[in-house]
Amino acid sequence: MSGRALADDCSLLPNAIYGLGGSATKPIIGKVAAGLAAAPTPATIVYQAPGACLGINGLIASTLLTGTASYWDTAGKEQSCTLPVGGQAIDFAAMGNSATSCPGVASLPTDIGDFQGPINTYNLIVPKASSQSSISSEGAYFVFGFGQLGQAQPWIDDTQIFRRDANSAAQLFIALSTGIPAEKFKGVDTKTNSGTVTAVAQSTKPEAAIGLVSGEVADANRLTVRTLAYQHKGQRCGFTPDSTVNAYDKKNVRNGQYFIWAPIHFFAKIDAQKKPVNPEVAKFLGYFTGEVEAPANIDMLTIEIKSGNVPRCAMNVTREGDLGELKKYTPEKPCGCFFESVATGATSCTACTTNVNCPTSAPVCRRNFCEAR
Repeated sequence: MSGRALADDCSLLPNAIYGLGGSATKPIIGKVAAGLAAAPTPATIVYQAPGACLGINGLIASTLLTGTASYWDTAGKEQSCTLPVGGQAIDFAAMGNSATSCPGVASLPTDIGDFQGPINTYNLIVPKASSQSSISSEGAYFVFGFGQLGQAQPWIDDTQIFRRDANSAAQLFIALSTGIPAEKFKGVDTKTNSGTVTAVAQSTKPEAAIGLVSGEVADANRLTVRTLAYQHKGQRCGFTPDSTVNAYDKKNVRNGQYFIWAPIHFFAKIDAQKKPVNPEVAKFLGYFTGEVEAPANIDMLTIEIKSGNVPRCAMNVTREGDLGELKKYTPEKPCGCFFESVATGATSCTACTTNVNCPTSAPVCRRNFCEAR
């Protein structure tokens, strides 16, 4: 059935797991879902993406999914199916921010667990035709907080400022980094990450157009949009997520110079041992956290890297909470060399087959590269 729809009725899909949350996580969920659909014992990920915070709020309230949802076939093509008329229970929620950043969530209930995956960035984008290359936190504050009245040239046309809403992880992070209340952003609501890309890319006033999206989506659309360097409060200059605008090395994220990043969060109902009560959900989320080995046809690290994310094992800094203080981080099993080889196609690390091939400065052979430990 490769490349063809499996079913129009979601209930007919094999071993379906139902999720709700943000559109920023759809690309990586889709890639893993394609592998699961092609596994010897297939499973199907069925997902609705109305907004990050609608996911966690829906899980907390035991909201039933209705209408239509997305799933992915063995070729990785996104398909659509119809949910039961009486509604379908949510198995997991997915988004780029912590639960308490969402409206209406004062604290995470004790029967819901937070399972964290790879690192994703949040980017301010402009059309490729724009001459703009950077923006400061203060500049973004006036653009998205006041629109035309902010007089932050050249972004002074409210019809060319493209935002989301307070349920969007991308908007929540720009809110946190600039100080604008998430529900007070000026501009046109594009509804989804892909909607923002389309609006920005197709703007008839490229110098005035600006939007906010997840890093995954920005990377996947570099032919039509460009990420601005971002200068956070206290920094002397702006940084893009990568070392240059054309690179894919995420160097400035991994070293903490690019400020707006966070792990992808997955949420699910848990038991007394803090494990997801649904064993299939436990396996699926475990692939992202690294606690469960994925099926042989799914290389999680490669999928995460090619999706534009940074596996935690390739990070040199960490933080607690959304945009918390940066701290030095040494992964238990570093994968920085492998990350560079996949993300950029090259690495200065020593290639190896065993530890014998490795120098004392990088003594462990891991994924065919000599790592620090």
